Amino acid sequence: MDVMRIEGGNPLSGSISVSGAKNAALPIFAATLLTEETCVLENVPNLSDIRFMAQILEYLGAEVEQTDPTTWKITAANISHRAPYNLVRKMRASVCLMGPLAGRLKKAEISLPGGCIIGPRPIDMHLKGFAGLGMDVNIDRGYVFLDAIKASGNLIFLGGRHGSTVTGTANVLMASVLTPGKTVIECAACEPEVVDLCNMLVSMGANIEGIGSPTLTIQGVERLGGCTYRILPDRIEAGTFLIAGALAGKDLTVTDLRVSDMTALIDKLKETGVPLQINSENSITVSKSGKPLKPVDVVTHPHPGFATDIQAQMCSLMAITPGISIITEKIFPNRFMHVPELQRMGADIAIEGPNAIVKGQPKLSGAPVMASDLRASAALILAGLVAEGVTWVLRIYHLDRGYDKIDTKLRAVGAVIDRLPEKDMPKDLNPEAA
Repeated sequence: MDVMRIEGGNPLSGSISVSGAKNAALPIFAATLLTEETCVLENVPNLSDIRFMAQILEYLGAEVEQTDPTTWKITAANISHRAPYNLVRKMRASVCLMGPLAGRLKKAEISLPGGCIIGPRPIDMHLKGFAGLGMDVNIDRGYVFLDAIKASGNLIFLGGRHGSTVTGTANVLMASVLTPGKTVIECAACEPEVVDLCNMLVSMGANIEGIGSPTLTIQGVERLGGCTYRILPDRIEAGTFLIAGALAGKDLTVTDLRVSDMTALIDKLKETGVPLQINSENSITVSKSGKPLKPVDVVTHPHPGFATDIQAQMCSLMAITPGISIITEKIFPNRFMHVPELQRMGADIAIEGPNAIVKGQPKLSGAPVMASDLRASAALILAGLVAEGVTWVLRIYHLDRGYDKIDTKLRAVGAVIDRLPEKDMPKDLNPEAA
């Protein structure tokens, strides 16, 4: 395995670009199963999760070709309805294959996904939605079996204890576009990634109204055709770079983003006093503040609220912001796995239930730290950019799931960051070498 070595204290300046959105690309890859015709997907990020999804589509019988680093061509002319555990276990997002398989083939057999480090992520709302469409839903020996022969449009409510379900909305949506009759999804997720999926389905011939709202109305059609579709920019990657600019930026411009997808984060950064200039809908410049930043309180919510996927990175910023900030996590109860590692770097953070109470410190110190998940990995790298000395981040394979060459992009704007084989890490600093 590789590790990341970061020398703190180097200002970031220049321009850094944002790749396509992983959380949009994965369900859109699944949606290509809804047609026998070819789909060409552009602006696809180069991530391990994307490659895993491509492998699953190939196993199901699709012809999958990466024609250049950001473009994939998929033709699912003859496909199977069964995705086995040895493939599905590698990536939770593969659960979104159920909807398109049931919609097109009228049956699906998908292994249940495993657990997740950031907290419970049940698929009960997905199954409730499928049952609401009239499908027979059975769970046996770790697999979900769907029989959609008698499925028909219906009114489906997808609200849960933490709000709407993003992947559940995508799954039921993909099942419904080829289901006879009218389906109305109430409490549908409004995330930009769901909107992107809707727009792609419409380009294939789907009949969807209310896109971007909590109520989606779908009139089932007999078939869908192929398309060429460009994936939207990754708002979480963009937010990570904006926070990097707030932490260590001199004049850092983040490009190829969509400002309209990021208003909650932009609002919080302005509240802290970060000098932030919106150049256009696709470009923001973050400059170094001439005075101390201000603490803020953050509560994660479904879109358009503050995204849970940017909570850990915001925690790194608040760790060196004078005063007391309170970060409340309302989506995933265990999403503070980064906190013990930030504490190793000198952060003063206390966890009380769903709240992280952050007392800003004058400085952080470089240390060997362990990444527990994707966004925790990003938070530790951000902290390393401003810590005194050298920070070593272990288990960075999490990063490869959601950030396209983050080290290369940061190095191009002034960060001293290197991806190295684990054997190059000093043995006395590596807890996994003991």
